[in-house]
Amino acid sequence: MKPLPETRETPTRETPVLLRAARLLDVDKGELVAPGEVLVVGERIAEVGRPARLPEGTALRDLGDVTLLPGLMDMEVNLFLGGPDHRSPLIPVQEDPALRTLRAVANARRTLHRGYTTVRNLGLFVQTGGVLLDVALKKAIDLGWVEGPRIVPAGHAVAPTGGHLDPTMFQAFAPGVLPLTVEEGIADGVAEVRKAVRYQLKYGAQVIKVCASNGVMSHTGPAGAQQYSDEELRAIVDEAHRAGVKVAAHCMGDSAIRAAVEAGVDCIEHGFLASDATLDLMVERGTFLVATTYLTEGMNTAHADPALRAKAADVFPRARESTARAIRRGVKVALGTDAPAIPHGRGAKELLALVDRGMRPLDALRAATVVAADLIDAEDRGRLREGLLADIVAVPGDPLSDLSVTERVSFVMKGGRVVRDDTGSAPAG
Repeated sequence: MKPLPETRETPTRETPVLLRAARLLDVDKGELVAPGEVLVVGERIAEVGRPARLPEGTALRDLGDVTLLPGLMDMEVNLFLGGPDHRSPLIPVQEDPALRTLRAVANARRTLHRGYTTVRNLGLFVQTGGVLLDVALKKAIDLGWVEGPRIVPAGHAVAPTGGHLDPTMFQAFAPGVLPLTVEEGIADGVAEVRKAVRYQLKYGAQVIKVCASNGVMSHTGPAGAQQYSDEELRAIVDEAHRAGVKVAAHCMGDSAIRAAVEAGVDCIEHGFLASDATLDLMVERGTFLVATTYLTEGMNTAHADPALRAKAADVFPRARESTARAIRRGVKVALGTDAPAIPHGRGAKELLALVDRGMRPLDALRAATVVAADLIDAEDRGRLREGLLADIVAVPGDPLSDLSVTERVSFVMKGGRVVRDDTGSAPAG
């Protein structure tokens, strides 16, 4: 094949682009392929490996000594809270939906530039007048108005009065401060939870987030107690599944996790206090776990109420051990950070924490690619394969021997469009 000259012109998005790197990762085989070449035409991968023929006008983009990976995915974020650190100079009563959305725009761009091309935004729990802010942000990103990852939006999280995601419980506000409507997710009893789910689905939610137990960083008593009844949980799952939508359950305590799994939820978020028997049930049912395990060591609790710090000190060490047992028992673990519990854009810390809990680097990368894609039923991403979306990132070195290189993403392509390139290669649109 005749060598391609590197172009210094800026091709259009329709211009075929050949990405050339030292290596690429085949996540299915668990192998590094050298050299790594990917032909991108439009928003899709046209060919992987050295093409025998190239379309006319193909532009070469030589990325140098890097490894190409599929775009990474974070299955637990809230883009509308937090930022580059844990804190905001404002308190919830000072933020309106417009300001929160502008904050989310910045967080979305930060997340994408760190290599995360798909995220699940798991549940608003703020006053919005019933507007699903994450659905609006998804539309703006999809239309190209702002830069960010592909979003699977949950709309408002469904939680009981006084539950973990009732916002008044985080700072123990007085009655009448930040009350939420059923449309905004606070729902009690079977009729209300059905209405809350139906409302989120009506306005564009693609996953339903339910608060099935209390948590650590809220004033709801001991961590892990079940907060929705079995009947309410079954109603939530029934409404979502009849619409073809999955349910993710915030869940900490063992009995609450078991109740959620038996009710048919598709994914447990956190699962910090799961017993071996409950983990085995998750394996049997095919229930996913988004462990968010790095927050147990990386979350800044210094400014929290003393009672909440005490809960964290008790639960977090047990949670790390529970995640390790889930990995050993073969639970399907998908990567999620729970940002802003840790700052947005630091998903690599979660990858490293999964390895610390017992995963091989390859399996941690699978948690952020093929397993995450399976969780959201996305057959068009998660691999470097012909016909899939050209969501591609590059990292220096060999991620199978040193996963910390994922903290130094140097190139990000989303849908055939380069959004970040620190490799020094020629621009490709």
